[in-house]
Amino acid sequence: MRQRINQGLMQVKYFFGKTWFKIGLLVLFAVVLHRKDVSFQFNFNTGAAKASPTATPLENTASGQLVSAPPKPGGQASSLSPIPTSIPAPPLKKRTPEELAKLKRQQKYVERFASVAISEMKKYGIPASITLAQGIVETNAGSSTLATKHNNHFGMKCFSKKCKKGHCTNFSDDSHKDFFVRYESAWFSFRAHSELLSGKRYRPLHEFSIKDYKSWAKGLKKAGYATDPSYADKLIKTIEELELYKYDAE
Repeated sequence: MRQRINQGLMQVKYFFGKTWFKIGLLVLFAVVLHRKDVSFQFNFNTGAAKASPTATPLENTASGQLVSAPPKPGGQASSLSPIPTSIPAPPLKKRTPEELAKLKRQQKYVERFASVAISEMKKYGIPASITLAQGIVETNAGSSTLATKHNNHFGMKCFSKKCKKGHCTNFSDDSHKDFFVRYESAWFSFRAHSELLSGKRYRPLHEFSIKDYKSWAKGLKKAGYATDPSYADKLIKTIEELELYKYDAE
């Protein structure tokens, strides 16, 4: 047994003593070291890539627009601003001197007759906003000849052929339909308007809420109060521009 072991050791010493064997071991060792170095470099670079997030803008594939990059370490946001989500309101339109004069005239009309319109609303159930808007539209805010000379604020016509002298006046001789009622004061004109809208022709309007000025305006046009196709729109625009609807809550 010992003799076999000694023979094995002698063979090992023989191989180790050979030059070509030593060179083979060195090559093998070099190859192993080279592979470990490559693996080490690869892992190192991968870790660096994970540690440093990309700080460049990203593209939204749905819209094609640039969006902000992820926040940098420390809570600092990207230098790119976020995409706005709302459109800024346009600047207010400047009024011309004529428009300002008209607005001032309308406001004075409202100040003068608001209490009357509210009183008629409580008695007859007609929105004060509608009464005021009709007065403004029909008389150009009280500046028409019919209003200034005849106290007629709602274009009330006279269809009677046997009315007393001074009861009405005409603006044309072509037709008796051009005769308009003359009133002693503006108050009588407002009362005649309330009585007219309480009649059979306009009775369906009273089914609307007293605060539903839009339905009232459209109902007046549908019932034939005026021939102007944009009459309802004019009333609604006047009510909203002057905020006349606030008088319906009185």
